[in-house]
Amino acid sequence: MSWFESFILGLVQGLTEFLPISSSAHLRLTAAFAGWEDPGAAFTAITQIGTETAVLIYFRKDIMRIISAWFRSLTDKSMRSDHDAQMGWLVIVGSIPIGVLGITLKDQIEGPFRDLRLIATTLIVMGIVLGIADRLAARDEIGGRHRAIRERKTLQQLNVKDGLIFGICQAMALIPGVSRSGATISGGLLMGYTREAAARYSFLLAIPAVLASGVFELKDAGEGHVSWGPTIFATIIAFAVGYAVIAWFMKFITTKSFMPFVIYRIILGIVLFILVGTDVLSPHAGESGD
Repeated sequence: MSWFESFILGLVQGLTEFLPISSSAHLRLTAAFAGWEDPGAAFTAITQIGTETAVLIYFRKDIMRIISAWFRSLTDKSMRSDHDAQMGWLVIVGSIPIGVLGITLKDQIEGPFRDLRLIATTLIVMGIVLGIADRLAARDEIGGRHRAIRERKTLQQLNVKDGLIFGICQAMALIPGVSRSGATISGGLLMGYTREAAARYSFLLAIPAVLASGVFELKDAGEGHVSWGPTIFATIIAFAVGYAVIAWFMKFITTKSFMPFVIYRIILGIVLFILVGTDVLSPHAGESGD
């Protein structure tokens, strides 16, 4: 991998990690469209450490408060009813599904799941799901002639069942094209949470899963055509760009809908199907030097 490739892929990772459009799919598609080799699951996982570092810094006050309360709750029973202490447990519970499935499906994640036809399918299907979830949220927030405005849930109302459902949604993002934020935010909206609450918990929930995945994949870094230098460079680029995207996205969702992302996902999926169906792109483009 050249330094230019690593710069572009790091840029793509930072731009797409927190948006509901799937960073893993975009890394895969960028390589395929440019005629580069697929950077692979290890490269994707490691560069995500950069974007998750951006999350750690952006939400540092929330994270430190949650960690502090959680540790105190281990010895102080009175702290166990504290919301921040409970959030610590809920993040742990929500991380279980992706941890189990990530290890179980490792071979599929690195192989069959990277087929461009599957990516096109997940882009469209999850785009439709996100659109439905967003529409339901808008109806509750705006109301109508025959509908009263319905108050949506905040993170103060998050419980173990909902946390586990969030976690299952996050685990779906093991398939490129689903999108970690897209799946968890859609799940949250369908469960009645506000856009801001669903997005915030989505980002917090991703921290242990992404960092663990990145560390786990470190052993495979530097193998094949992807060397350590370009991987680290891409990770730094992803961090810088990702931080800016988080700040923008958290402001965006307070007043805007997810429909632009829904339309983008569906159009990209259709275009990808057309390119593969007309043999412009092989469904395995970039893999094994294809």
